[in-house]
Amino acid sequence: MFQIPAAPSGMPTSWKGHFYGRAGGSITALPLHKLEMIRKEQVGIDWSAQICPEASIDDLDDDAIHAARVKFQQKQTGARSGEDINHWSTFTFLDKTKLTLKGQITKAAILLLGKPESAYYLNPHPAQITWKLVGEEEAYAHFGPPFLLSVEAVFKHIRNIKFRFQPANQLIPVELTKYDPKIVLEAINNCLAHQDYTQNARIIVTEKIDRLILQNIGGFYDGAVDDYVLRERTPERYRNPFLVQAMVNLDMIDTMGMGIRRMFFEQRKRYFPLPEYNLDDSNHVVLTIHGKLIDENYSRALIQHKDLSIDEVMALDRIQKNQKIAKDMVKDLRTKKLIEGRYPNVFISALVAEAPEERAQYIKNKAFDSDHYQQLILKFIDQYKVATRQDLDILLMDKLPEILGKAQKVNKIKNLIGKMRKNGLIRNIGSDKTPQWVREKT
Repeated sequence: MFQIPAAPSGMPTSWKGHFYGRAGGSITALPLHKLEMIRKEQVGIDWSAQICPEASIDDLDDDAIHAARVKFQQKQTGARSGEDINHWSTFTFLDKTKLTLKGQITKAAILLLGKPESAYYLNPHPAQITWKLVGEEEAYAHFGPPFLLSVEAVFKHIRNIKFRFQPANQLIPVELTKYDPKIVLEAINNCLAHQDYTQNARIIVTEKIDRLILQNIGGFYDGAVDDYVLRERTPERYRNPFLVQAMVNLDMIDTMGMGIRRMFFEQRKRYFPLPEYNLDDSNHVVLTIHGKLIDENYSRALIQHKDLSIDEVMALDRIQKNQKIAKDMVKDLRTKKLIEGRYPNVFISALVAEAPEERAQYIKNKAFDSDHYQQLILKFIDQYKVATRQDLDILLMDKLPEILGKAQKVNKIKNLIGKMRKNGLIRNIGSDKTPQWVREKT
């Protein structure tokens, strides 16, 4: 039995002079960026609460301060009257909103309310949100402080066009925008709140033709994504508690962990694919917000089944994205006639197939009974007397469901042949390596 002492603040425990960390399920050498992050870490130190000693109130943007007053007043619910807030001096207001400490300008104040040129107080941090357009057209723009105003400027660069979706059994189409402003602003504000500013990186918002991808540096700080969506988790700690509190006071985010849950529910109300968090890189949080329908049967299912639980919606969402779901959930969705196919290759049922191409795609995804494929094989043998494995592959490959991959189709044909041989329908007059199938004599 070994007793390992707690690591001293700012220094991880080493083994024979080497530092180790966990990457997924494996133990590997501790990455340099994590070693540096731990080295800088001190108990009770919050980067966002640090004072910028040379900064003054003159380094803050007047328009941002005015917008902050408006947001702060809207946030109050009777605790203070609007008249009291309007009579506060700027110094009092900034202290009350937790942007300054006894009149001293903090890094949080520079981030949210600072003039663009005041960003040099945060060096070497770039203090930037970068928007870039990727696709047939390419563009980019950088946005700095005051982030209270810049966040909306970023959203205005995003091409949020309208389109129409025709729900089943409804005469009037639903008109939707690609992105809900509340969802996008929530996502960008979350990046600001949870960014690891000690690593001196910018926040990146990438716009593609059908999605937005938002990336901030620093791992997912507390809990797991599903905890917030399914179990309404409340965060126990924050990477930037001073900045977080200021953003809460300005109604940019909340501290109850409802932001992630709200994004999922808003996308559900719009019948859109749910947001996706990619946490494969332990030092980044990558969020994808879809701006286009993937499978219209998913949207129709949400429209026609208002009583679906959020975990059922999440399961349907994973199915339309070709991701696996738990077997017990498959049983539940199949009982409700929402999915078809054999696990794990399930797909969402076509509740009402509208356009001809949708009906055709549904048939391509839907498997026929084994008897159907067996009859095709027998008709081929009756016509040509003998069938090689290559003959049967060519015969059946394009007739099997499109949802199956090539290897799965090959295995399906192998199983069909084995079943027919076992049932005495065909026999092999060739070798195991190069079989030749004929009708079994009766």
